[in-house]
Amino acid sequence: MSAEQARKYILWGKKGCSYCERVKGVLAANDQAYAIVDVEGRDDLRDILELKYGTRLVPVVEVQNRESGDGVYEAYVHTELDRFEALFAESAQVEA
Repeated sequence: MSAEQARKYILWGKKGCSYCERVKGVLAANDQAYAIVDVEGRDDLRDILELKYGTRLVPVVEVQNRESGDGVYEAYVHTELDRFEALFAESAQVEA
C-alpha cells in the first residue's frame, strides 16, 4: 500500500457542484476512497467550514497528514484544487 493509499480523504460538497465532481474524479482516477459531507441545506455544516477554513463555499477536501496519520488533516479549499491534484502528480513521479 502506497502512502497515498494510506491517507484518508473527506470531501465537503453538495449535489450539482462541478468542482466537487472534479475532486471525485481525481480521487476515483487514483483509486482513493473518501467520505462525503453533504452541506446542501446545512448552514450548521457551512458554519463549521467557515470556522475551520474561512469559507462557506465547496468543495473543501480534507487530506489526512501522511507523516502523522493521527487525525491531523490539511484542507484544500475550492480555490486550491490545482494544489490538491498536484498531490497525485507528485506521488506518480515518486513511484516512477
